[in-house]
Formats: sequence, structure tokens, C-alpha cells
Amino acid sequence: MTRPGFAFSTRFKVRYAEIDGQRIVFNSRYLEYADYAVGEFWAWSGMDALGPVWTSAEFHVRHTEIDYLKPFAMGDEIEAFVRVERIGTTSLTQRFELCHAATGDLHCAIEMVIVHVASLGGRPAPIAGEVRTALAALAAR
Repeated sequence: MTRPGFAFSTRFKVRYAEIDGQRIVFNSRYLEYADYAVGEFWAWSGMDALGPVWTSAEFHVRHTEIDYLKPFAMGDEIEAFVRVERIGTTSLTQRFELCHAATGDLHCAIEMVIVHVASLGGRPAPIAGEVRTALAALAAR
């Protein structure tokens, strides 16, 4: 399926361990879905071709907003759409739209700000040079 504004998506199914007594997905699982989807997104992005300047870069989650529109249930297939929404001086904003793969209905929208840091646990550091250029090209897709 395609979704306006997104060049990437990945699919997966809701598993039994992810549902509660009402047979819908636990709220906390939506962040796990975003984590899985962003891992697939970065693999797809080609950013690893930049080598250590990218692969050794550290980013920490700073802020997340989740809009739960309708729950997923056991066995639903989810199509997770991911994009880089904004590139700031030291941060990226990522957008996730979790849709029902069969109907295309949007079930959950997530915006996540991640901050580039100089070292593990370090202070925010500018996103510069070829990393910024590659991220801008990725965001433009």
C-alpha cells in the first residue's frame, strides 16, 4: 500500500503476547511497533553507506507524542509507515503512521524527536556534514 508523504513501510502481525484481556493491543506496544519499524527504516535508508560517521552516531529519544485513534486486535496485519519529518540543529523528528494493512485505516500516529549526542550519555551535538546532507535527501523522498 502507498501513503502520501511516505516512501517507506513495513508490515507485521499482532501477536497473542501483545494483546490484553479485551483482545486489543496494549498501549505500550505501539512504541515497540515504532521501534521495530524505525529499525527497518534505517536499514532501508542506505544511511549505513556513510560508514562510521553514521554507524557510530548516537541518538537518544527526547520526546514522543502518540495519538491512539483505534486499537489493533489479535491477528491484524499492521503496515507501519515511517519518515523523517524534520531535521533540526541537533535533532530529528520522525513520523510513524500505523495503519491496518487490509483496510488502510490509520490506527495510530506517533511523532518522536531523537537528539544527536556527542557520546553515549553526552550533550546534544549538531547534525553536520554528510550526515545532514544524506538525512535531508532521505527526508525529501
